[in-house]
Amino acid sequence: MPSATDQTLRPFLWRAANLYSDTEIVSRNHDGMQRYTYSEYDDRTAQLANALDEYGIEEGDRVGTFCWNHSRHFETYFAVPSMGAQLHTINPLLPDAHIQYIVDNADDQLIFVDQSLAPKLASAVADADDEFDGVDFVVMGSEESDALEATPYESFIDGYSTDYDWPDISEEQPAGMCYTSGTTGNPKGVEYTQQMLWSHTMATQAPQGIPMADDDVVMPVVPMFHVNAWGMPFTATAGGAKQVFPGPSPDPEDLAGLIENEGVTISAGVPTVWLGLMEHCSENQVDLSTLETVIVGGSAAPKSMIEWFDDQGVEVLHAWGMTEMSPIGSVSHLKADLQDADYDTQVEKRSKQGLMVPGLEFKVIDENGEEIAWDGEEFGELWIRGPWVTKEYFKRPEANETDFEDGWLKTGDVVTVDEHGYIKIVDREKDVIKSGGEWISSVELENAIMAHDDVSEAAVVGVPHERWQERPVAFVVPTADADREALVEEVSELLADEYPKWWLPDEIEFIKEVPKTATGKFSKKDIREEYADQSLVEGQVPEDAAPDRD
Repeated sequence: MPSATDQTLRPFLWRAANLYSDTEIVSRNHDGMQRYTYSEYDDRTAQLANALDEYGIEEGDRVGTFCWNHSRHFETYFAVPSMGAQLHTINPLLPDAHIQYIVDNADDQLIFVDQSLAPKLASAVADADDEFDGVDFVVMGSEESDALEATPYESFIDGYSTDYDWPDISEEQPAGMCYTSGTTGNPKGVEYTQQMLWSHTMATQAPQGIPMADDDVVMPVVPMFHVNAWGMPFTATAGGAKQVFPGPSPDPEDLAGLIENEGVTISAGVPTVWLGLMEHCSENQVDLSTLETVIVGGSAAPKSMIEWFDDQGVEVLHAWGMTEMSPIGSVSHLKADLQDADYDTQVEKRSKQGLMVPGLEFKVIDENGEEIAWDGEEFGELWIRGPWVTKEYFKRPEANETDFEDGWLKTGDVVTVDEHGYIKIVDREKDVIKSGGEWISSVELENAIMAHDDVSEAAVVGVPHERWQERPVAFVVPTADADREALVEEVSELLADEYPKWWLPDEIEFIKEVPKTATGKFSKKDIREEYADQSLVEGQVPEDAAPDRD
């Protein structure tokens, strides 16, 4: 039986509504800017819970969202789990077939959808067989949708009481659900219990995590449909922080304006978000004086990005996690004994995925099943376990057999660990390049290439080779004014100064943009597929570029 001492989400909102009742929640919505207080937010979550009750949502039912980052989406974050139902955030950037699969797999009863995303969802519904049978839709806002038969959100909650008899819920009750982006087949569902989300929130509030206090202004740019915006809405609420939601498809100008106008102190997103803001700032007068911390995750943070933000007085915190982990696992804080280290050493540490946050355990296993040494050189797969790490996938017994062992999650990330305990992701298992029996880190080469001022993006993939098994090829997005011929030579020299010859890409290809996954990460799968039948031949690799052999 649940008790008042169970670890659940509701007390986080109770605290914010009662101790910080006048603190603002600001949102850039489809219908303009909106601002209200935690007290008013608490009232609206009660109205939403009453409306869901009247609709017929019961404990254990799943309610989907198909939305950007805004206040109405945020209202579902506490209303749905706190009434005993399960919030399923759906990634609208996934292909229609994947959306159909996960709605059917999750058995969603009701889906909240943004006005601008309604045509996308309507497309998935129109092409479906019976995956959406019995599913109703609520469109966020006060207007009906032209694309989808849906009840307007404001009509859905209108007239309901701002009081709600919140039930006592077991900490084992599923509260959230998110699916992986399906890069290797159908997406895999991950359920989060109340206790998992509570534990994750408390860990991120620790000094070794990403703490948020009542004097912070928090703006999650990472989508709320992607692992709960890395848990930021829960963490910010627990801390009583002002929250700013950037709304549908924010561009760098939108983000810069919100930072300036709302006094944002903490924000988070994938590297492409911050590269865009950096470019915008280089061309416009932008006041970043309130911004204290930028959290970077999803892909490696280039050292040049860390240094640029340092020059603006903004700390970059490199974080790592997974959908399977709710998601934060490690953060690149500097240990006390590194505070007096030289700047280059500090940047080198901060560019790694960092130190595991309190509450988690990890080990790194090599190809022989042995744990590696913490010397910053040996490679292996990262295994992890802890109170907010899932122990199984939803309805995927075949994946459960391969991805878990004795309570450990096998992450699929190939890493090194240095003598200070800092984790560095060398590659994903599927992305690491094996040439002549030796590993080459595509991530390390990408970061080195993107350090060049005339490179916007870079992805390195292994292309089949008849002798060496695979050889690296670099796909580079040059800046608009780059001299491409000179850039090839300069990038080659840059890499030759740092890496052995057999690491160097055999070719440098220019492309307009690096393909992205539905969560904004580089999609090397798309590049590999394009080049799958274009194997490199023997003569293209200089003999002295081959790995040394004993």
